[in-house]
Amino acid sequence: MRTGERNATIRLAGFAGALFAAAAVALSAYAAHAVLEPQARERLITATLFAFGHGLALAALARHGAHWFGGLSLIALMAGTLLFAGSLVGAVFAHASTALAPIGGMLAIAGWLMLALYSLRR
Repeated sequence: MRTGERNATIRLAGFAGALFAAAAVALSAYAAHAVLEPQARERLITATLFAFGHGLALAALARHGAHWFGGLSLIALMAGTLLFAGSLVGAVFAHASTALAPIGGMLAIAGWLMLALYSLRR
């Protein structure tokens, strides 16, 4: 990974993290005040918890994108968050399938495991 690509990964991780956290705050407010079926409310709450936690982590860990392996772990966390939380939100607002949620969860787990390995190697 070249320097420009590393800097782009750092910026992308910081941006995505802040965006995920902002979306989580908005979705949690919606879930708290909208009239929703219990399953829909539960899906939104789960999505907001996932997006907020991973958003904070991405923003805090963005500097690890300077190394190719750290950057790869952050990309896995971003993709996992989009697929997992996005699938749950899509089910509530667009009646879409949640079939991508398990893939997103597995990507997030992989991202965290890769970050753990990266931390040992540093």
